[in-house]
Amino acid sequence: MDELSILGVECFAHHGVFDFERREGQTFVVDLVLGLDTAPAAASDDLADTVDYGSLVAQVKAAVESDPVDLIETVAQRIADVCLGERRVQWVRVTIHKPDAPIDATFRDVALTITRNARPAP
Repeated sequence: MDELSILGVECFAHHGVFDFERREGQTFVVDLVLGLDTAPAAASDDLADTVDYGSLVAQVKAAVESDPVDLIETVAQRIADVCLGERRVQWVRVTIHKPDAPIDATFRDVALTITRNARPAP
């Protein structure tokens, strides 16, 4: 299984538990690692045989920037669902960073990483 990484996708959204997070919004940064077999694309040199990561990033941004939720866990699952909707993706590791989390301390980042597998076809 090969890995395709897409790192540092910046999104602006209104997620969070606090009213001011929902009202003012904040930046979220997404890292993706996709598990897929790239051999067919390498052999054919055809985009149709791999993941169109430009299109995927647009879908991920739309998922992050859509309906506000309280938790980054929910946002991370949304992103995983989008990625696993690509038929060639066997698994995905999503890290969502919330560098401006409302924490009363000096910190660099808050990040959540989830890994999800594609469900086998029935």
